[in-house]
Amino acid sequence: MGVVHHGNYALYLEMGRTEWLRKKGISYREMEESGIMLPVVSMSLNFKKSALYDDVVKVKTQLKKTPAVRIEFDYEITNQAGEILVQATTVLAFIDMKTKRPIKCPDYILGKLTV
Repeated sequence: MGVVHHGNYALYLEMGRTEWLRKKGISYREMEESGIMLPVVSMSLNFKKSALYDDVVKVKTQLKKTPAVRIEFDYEITNQAGEILVQATTVLAFIDMKTKRPIKCPDYILGKLTV
């Protein structure tokens, strides 16, 4: 069909979120090594226009509010012409890997997000 399959957008959001956290000094690998995982519990995408094959897309990621047990992000995906392709939101939960139970956002992460 010449357009990017809708399932790929979840990967774009993950890349945007991972890089946003990395720029804040938070590494997914280090978080998991410390026993915390951050699974997606909700994802909402509003498709405005299709990305075409070979388009260069940009993912703008923003923290929606100060995290507690959940952390929420807003996204805007645009093409090389600056046209909005997708607006999205994800909600992730801080989970203790041993107990598989939700936990509050660790202070060391919260401190890097509120600077």
